[in-house]
Amino acid sequence: MQKPSSRLALVAAGVTVVLWASAFVSIRSAGAAYSPGALALGRLLSGVLVLGAVLLVRQEGLPPRAAWPGIAVSGLLWFGVYMVVLNWGEQEVDAGTAAMVVNVGPILIALLGARFLGESLPPRLLAGMAVSFAGAVTVGLSMSRDSAGGHASVLGVALCLLAAVAYAGGVVAQKPALAHGSALQVTTFGCLVGAVACLPFAGQLAGEVGRAPLSATLNMVYLGVFPTALAFTTWAYALARTTAGRMGATTYAVPALVVLLAWAFLGELPGPLTLAGGALCLAGVAVSRSRPRGSAATATTESA
Repeated sequence: MQKPSSRLALVAAGVTVVLWASAFVSIRSAGAAYSPGALALGRLLSGVLVLGAVLLVRQEGLPPRAAWPGIAVSGLLWFGVYMVVLNWGEQEVDAGTAAMVVNVGPILIALLGARFLGESLPPRLLAGMAVSFAGAVTVGLSMSRDSAGGHASVLGVALCLLAAVAYAGGVVAQKPALAHGSALQVTTFGCLVGAVACLPFAGQLAGEVGRAPLSATLNMVYLGVFPTALAFTTWAYALARTTAGRMGATTYAVPALVVLLAWAFLGELPGPLTLAGGALCLAGVAVSRSRPRGSAATATTESA
């Protein structure tokens, strides 16, 4: 039977996945009015304001010195590089191609976690990730096929691959920081590092805010408050209680949820191939997070 902390970590991971899936819908609106760097900076500034306010209310203060290397690296790679190059990459390739390339990230997280964090690669994790990746590719192919203006430039593919590498590196760097600082501290100051790294785009943001429709600006703020401030905090809470590889595998539920959200809020009816890919993603997540029967009694904080 799972401990209360394990159940909370599972709920936190679920909140993260749902909010990250919703981000793809909001980026559709905001990305049409804001350039990649400006959108990333506006999102991060909104997140920093919310996280900073919560940090002050909770009086948590600065994270310990030992947490700063991981915070700095994850902030630069994940909050900074990842958000900018992903926004840029999605302007150069169709959504399906972007989804396929970026979903290399969880695989890289598992490999980097094994190399630098000493994490194991159990067969169920590897099998589940293989199934989920096949589902992500299926979703991506169906989206590319259905996209009237589908295209895939070499630059766009390279940017999406760079986003996947930055995402994986950021997660693996963040894991050790969570051994010293709280989820709120690590997320707040990681977001701040990312915002500082994106300050060169401040001029673009200032110019585009005045021209952008209100809906796009509200979507940018939403991205900062919920998929960034809240979802990255719940991610950090869950990551502190499991392995980086298992958390990375959990994010394969995002493509399936994106399909459902696009159906619900954008009226984009998914085809049979898309639904099949989404089902594969969810099945792979279930396999990767399952445990052999004999190990259920020993599963404590590693269950997220």
